[in-house]
Amino acid sequence: MAEALTGEAILAATEEVLRRYGPAKATVVDVAKALGVSHGSVYRHFPTKAALREAVTRRWLDAIHAEMESVLDPQASAGDNLRAWLQHLFDRKRLSHSDEPELFATFKVLVSESTIIPDYHLGHLVGQITRIIQAGVDTHEFVTDDVRTTAQAVWDATQVFHHPAHAQEWGNPHIQDAFDAVVSLVVAGLRYNRIPSATGDA
Repeated sequence: MAEALTGEAILAATEEVLRRYGPAKATVVDVAKALGVSHGSVYRHFPTKAALREAVTRRWLDAIHAEMESVLDPQASAGDNLRAWLQHLFDRKRLSHSDEPELFATFKVLVSESTIIPDYHLGHLVGQITRIIQAGVDTHEFVTDDVRTTAQAVWDATQVFHHPAHAQEWGNPHIQDAFDAVVSLVVAGLRYNRIPSATGDA
């Protein structure tokens, strides 16, 4: 087994160990036991426990990034793509919180442990919003002088529907209505209102 050990196998085992024990109790020794190898074999791939936890968090987030990318339809309008993208993110977060609360809590802890991972995750998701808005600007569906700043504003305006700090609100029976109202306002604003640039130009 040791000869066939790969970084990907270690990360998959680490995710299972974290799921089973939680971030406070999971150890590198637990991961090694799950793989049937010595903990030294794990350390040859990941030199520290922190490096291993960061790598498994990045792996988990990369799966989310790829899933979110797949939501976009090149034939759809920018407004429809933005609405679908935000809805999928909301549905995914809500489902994860309700169906796998332990895993949701685990990765919330892991993301908060890193100084790099939050910006990495935010960069990917706001980057996808940026591309949606840029596509809308290119087709004259959206109007903004600063696409990146506008994308960040969309992210900030919809935080209640994707930030883990608001997870307890997602079970509200009226939360979907609130989501629809906010996203409709955002899309309408992008279509009809001129959003000032970061430099403050009118």
